[in-house]
Amino acid sequence: MSGGDEVVRLTAWVRGHVQGVGFRWWTRSRALELGLVGAATNLADGRVEVVAEGSRKACEGLLERLKGGGTPGRVDSVVERWGPSRGTFTGFVER
Repeated sequence: MSGGDEVVRLTAWVRGHVQGVGFRWWTRSRALELGLVGAATNLADGRVEVVAEGSRKACEGLLERLKGGGTPGRVDSVVERWGPSRGTFTGFVER
């Protein structure tokens, strides 16, 4: 497998004005376009946690979109963590 085909898990914590603005729906739509599975979850501190699994290339594409400025609301920062896929998701859900 080449590096772009490796199946990985991306966890991204998105800070800014990202709750109550359609951000999780937007994230789910972008993730599904990229063929990813996972979840976008509102956190009590106002951040959104995005967990996505799929090819590294697709996860990198989602991360670029999260940081890219075309999101609903306002993204101030994105903190990311990479790891191996756990295979626990089917589809992409908003929580």
